[in-house]
Amino acid sequence: METSWLLLAGALLLSVLVLRRHAKNRRLPPGPPAVPLFGNLLWLRNSAADVEPLLLKLFKRYGPVVTLRVGSRLAIFVSDRRLAHAALVGAGAVTISNRPKAATTALLGVGENIITNADYGPVWRLLRRNLVAETLHPSRVRLFAPARAWVRGVLLDKLRAGGAGDAAPADSMDAFRYTMFCLLVLMCFGERLDEPAVRAIEDAERAWLLYISRELSVFLFLPSVTTRLFRCRLQTARALRQRQTDLFVPLINARREYKRRAKEGQVPASETTFHHSYVDTLLDVTLPEEGHRALTDGEIVSLCSEFLTAGTDTTSTGLQWIMAELVKNPAVQERLHAEIKATCGDDADEVKEEVVHGMPYLRAVILEGLRKHPPGHFLLPHEAAEDMDVGGYLIPKGATVNFMVAEMGRDEQEWERPMEFAPERFLEGGDGAGVDMTGTKGIRMMPFGVGRRICAGLSIAMLHLEYFVANMVREFEWKEAPDHEVEFEEKREFTVVMKKPLRPRLVPRRT
Repeated sequence: METSWLLLAGALLLSVLVLRRHAKNRRLPPGPPAVPLFGNLLWLRNSAADVEPLLLKLFKRYGPVVTLRVGSRLAIFVSDRRLAHAALVGAGAVTISNRPKAATTALLGVGENIITNADYGPVWRLLRRNLVAETLHPSRVRLFAPARAWVRGVLLDKLRAGGAGDAAPADSMDAFRYTMFCLLVLMCFGERLDEPAVRAIEDAERAWLLYISRELSVFLFLPSVTTRLFRCRLQTARALRQRQTDLFVPLINARREYKRRAKEGQVPASETTFHHSYVDTLLDVTLPEEGHRALTDGEIVSLCSEFLTAGTDTTSTGLQWIMAELVKNPAVQERLHAEIKATCGDDADEVKEEVVHGMPYLRAVILEGLRKHPPGHFLLPHEAAEDMDVGGYLIPKGATVNFMVAEMGRDEQEWERPMEFAPERFLEGGDGAGVDMTGTKGIRMMPFGVGRRICAGLSIAMLHLEYFVANMVREFEWKEAPDHEVEFEEKREFTVVMKKPLRPRLVPRRT
């Protein structure tokens, strides 16, 4: 009899557990059919590395929250701005502030202690506070004004050589990307490097980023099998990482020596060496949670790579889309040029960064470019630290959660004529007037993210976009070149760039 009661109790307990599990499964956001271990069957026909077109179809079928299974990982995508605000800014903000372990960390053992990958905790707070206070604070940003003026000259020279006069129009993105690398390399390592050195760093960074974003997604499926089948991919990734290390460590050691000599008052004056750099701050960081140890060279390499990537690819992509829209919309370009001319006059050598904040139409042009063409169409993925509710759906602990940046900025329910480039919408009386870029009050567009993991470089990115756009429009009239018409088809690299590169005809405005 006692055995029968135990069996009955066990059966009831098992039934309760099964029912609870089924209840949770019923509350998960909807999605396509999946099989254990492999995930959704649609991966047989679609690539996990290029998921956006697939998601746009799934949102139409299932609604604004969709569940995908990538291997054994549960991934949830949110396209609704109100649900995104509730998750990222509302009651669930802390719960969803972690990051899923990156493939580079899990497979290659690199990049765990960087700001974008670290979980929301002491290490993340320490590294982010160091970046914001010691490099991105307005007082620090002002120290690099001479660097921005130098890079402005480099950029205009590159554009003159590639697209002015009767010369065949060149790919403007190359000039944007190279000059942003010049600036960020200087800010990172405190040294103005020559073009071959900057190009080497640029090539190494792009090769690494493109490879890990395109070729490592296969390891999301049955990693115990795929790590054996695709060993060559891991070997290639390690070689690309070693290339970064070989380039960065000598520059890091040079700053160690610079700091040592500075303490002894032995640093000679140099036009190419700056007194402050991001690496300087990293050399002073210690990790209290790990016995106050200093950062390793490998960790500093990862943080430098993160700094360069965050400040170059996104900004150069933003410049490409904005200038393409100005080529296609000459009336907008002329209104912007009129504002620049009225602000700076005809005699100034440049549009100084001190005055760009006083140009409302310039800012409207930048905001409209970021709304219509955000460099990243997704936020970096978040991970739920515990079970949470979003829009009545269960987001289980450990699930990866992502948010559709481009969809929110192009939502026709929130924006009038969303696919039209209309900077006037951000002026007084427009449907974007007073938009909150931080998303604190509500999300209408979030090219820099929102909430606790918002991009730390929002302010400096806006400064760079305003400063360089203003100076390029003041120097040249940007026109469509014969046989190189502007097309807005997108291509996903690390950011979302123009599939057909921008090749304008540049007409000098000043003689």
